Amino acid sequence: MTTPDRSRPVIPAERGDSRRRSQAVPPHSASGPGTSPQRGELPVRDDTYTAFSADRSIATGTLEEVAMGAWTLVQADPEAPLVVLSDETGQVVDLDLRGEGPEVRMRYARKAAESESAAAPPRRGRPSLGVVAREVTLLPRHWDWLARQPGGASVTLRKLVEEARRGNMRVDRVRLAREASYRALSVLAGDLPRYEEALRALFAGDGSRFSETTESWPEDIRAHARRMAAAAFA
Repeated sequence: MTTPDRSRPVIPAERGDSRRRSQAVPPHSASGPGTSPQRGELPVRDDTYTAFSADRSIATGTLEEVAMGAWTLVQADPEAPLVVLSDETGQVVDLDLRGEGPEVRMRYARKAAESESAAAPPRRGRPSLGVVAREVTLLPRHWDWLARQPGGASVTLRKLVEEARRGNMRVDRVRLAREASYRALSVLAGDLPRYEEALRALFAGDGSRFSETTESWPEDIRAHARRMAAAAFA
């Protein structure tokens, strides 16, 4: 999805569908960063997730913990509305809630273990430094310039990337917080009063206005929205 215009955010055309209950079916593939709010399983990492039933938060924690909270809810009321969001990206996560509680817990504990194992692939290049080889395409004049730098091309590129990363850290943090908040709000608050005003305040970086426009929202949704958007106003 194209990043929304900062002054006039893109408003989802079909907000209501996103609030339907997650079905206990095998997970789908995750939607990519910056895409419209879609269902899908995200990589299981040490992130936290939050489950909502209508306007009430029912669980926050690891995906395993949230899955158990969601399973408990569905066992008590199979028709209860349920949506699970990544606290990091704001994307919707489909849960596979088939089976008994221990099966569900084991399923997500295993996914977490597999993800941790996959997060540390065999190193190439200089393993002691954690260096990973990748192909970089540059113009001849770029390679010529890099070759003349102390330490050679690899050292120079690492330095340039680190300088750019540090220089853009705040900008990147704000951008990612806005995008994550937009996704979450599109799902949780699309039908709430002053939703579009809240989005405009979010992308304008107006924290006071955002707080004002979300004041009338249900308590749990309001708290979650403000917590996710906090970094966008830092």
